[in-house]
Amino acid sequence: MDYTYQDIAKMIDHSLLNPTLTQDALEEGIRLALDYDAASVCILPYYLKRCADLLRGSDVRASTTIGFPHGGHTTAIKVAEAEQALADGGEELDMVVNISQVLSGKWDYVAKDIRAVTEVTHAAGQKVKVIFENCYLNDDQKIMLCKICGEIGVDWVKTSTGYGSGGATDEDLTLMRAHVPASVQVKAAGGVRTLDRLLEVRALGVTRCGATRTAGILDEAKARLGL
Repeated sequence: MDYTYQDIAKMIDHSLLNPTLTQDALEEGIRLALDYDAASVCILPYYLKRCADLLRGSDVRASTTIGFPHGGHTTAIKVAEAEQALADGGEELDMVVNISQVLSGKWDYVAKDIRAVTEVTHAAGQKVKVIFENCYLNDDQKIMLCKICGEIGVDWVKTSTGYGSGGATDEDLTLMRAHVPASVQVKAAGGVRTLDRLLEVRALGVTRCGATRTAGILDEAKARLGL
């Protein structure tokens, strides 16, 4: 393998977003991400403050979701969510576009929605990932979202919530990488469950993946690297 353990671990946002996760499960998940030195923990918003406290002093970032999972919140509510998340120690925010407005072709609304969350996040010195939910969109809509996100200067474009009808496909990842500027990174979410799949999407230009099977992926990386 051509990558170090850290190269692989720092691609993974350990996802703790299933609504049935108990408090004990969230605690265990945060500690797992710390043990494996993942890039971040993306956690249910109500537990973000505790997560940030546990991660403080480590290289694992605290992250959460905005407008999740359907994107239909008003912009004011998304901004309020972002402000709360930032106050709670959030360093990376994964926001869902207004899917209804994307499908309606209301691009001014979509852009203002993304810009509002991005501006408040960047003003706090933190980063934003914009979730398209590609399974519901055609290529023209995906390309327009890439254009908007590039113009606004978001930090990542992201394929999916993991709760739609589909996840990250090679075709979508290739399209997104081709249509955002180099300054915007690409995150794959939904279906990245093995080390081999993670390496495949990395080869397409992906820098982050959302994963629930972090331990399995990174145990395999350790085995291949002889660690």
